[in-house]
Amino acid sequence: MSEKQSSVTANPWAALRQFTDARIALGRSGVSLPTSAHLAFQLAHAQARDAVHRGLDGPALSEHLSAAWPGLPSTVLQLHSAATDRNHYLQRPDLGRRLDLASRDLLAPSKGTLEERPFDVAFVIADGLSALAIEQNAAPFLAALHQRMAGEDWKVAPLCVVRQARVAIGDEIGQALGAKAVVVLIGERPGLSSPDSMGLYLTWMPRVGLTDASRNCISNVRPAGLAYGEAAYKLHFLLTESRQRQLSGVELKDETATAATALNAGHGNFLLK
Repeated sequence: MSEKQSSVTANPWAALRQFTDARIALGRSGVSLPTSAHLAFQLAHAQARDAVHRGLDGPALSEHLSAAWPGLPSTVLQLHSAATDRNHYLQRPDLGRRLDLASRDLLAPSKGTLEERPFDVAFVIADGLSALAIEQNAAPFLAALHQRMAGEDWKVAPLCVVRQARVAIGDEIGQALGAKAVVVLIGERPGLSSPDSMGLYLTWMPRVGLTDASRNCISNVRPAGLAYGEAAYKLHFLLTESRQRQLSGVELKDETATAATALNAGHGNFLLK
């Protein structure tokens, strides 16, 4: 029996569901959720849990990353945090912010001043809390960013893939590589409608011990969220401003006009129609 034939009472706001993935206007059966809405919630919860515990396929990802940014060394550096496994990583966030000894030995000696850093930017691709987000979004996003930066004078460090990593691990990697700026691509904490969301974190003059106040964040990069082209446009702007002004974080603002603003120009509020 379908819900239309059952005792489910529809919500008058149901038409608004086409504008959002949020769980609104689900209707009711008596004082409870309809069965279909309850099952959809359980599925989304399972997908979020799977995303958190999923392992990163580093070799396959490295091939896609190399193809996304031609001209860089074909060997993508495979690194690991001080968290030995996934359970360790989830229980000890502090260990996810630092490299293990083998990864530290793999990187070049630490660079200090601005003049001693040979690279303009380093890209760190970290599994974070959703390896799925990185496997699906990192390569196509970097390809979109490469199109914007290809004709400009950017010295890019070798790409790094890091397992069991938190955002702050980019500070240690950027400092060790000798990069003036580091951009961390990381899987964000899954939501109940977004198990595949990727975040971007930009830090100028990365070094161990910085706080989140030193970073700029671009969130929810994925086909169903912030499109690759728009995310690349925003990050390119922030990178350019960061290099010119030699800063990042709370002192650097995203002053880009979003593509969504341009697309909606001249259209009224859909709630008033």
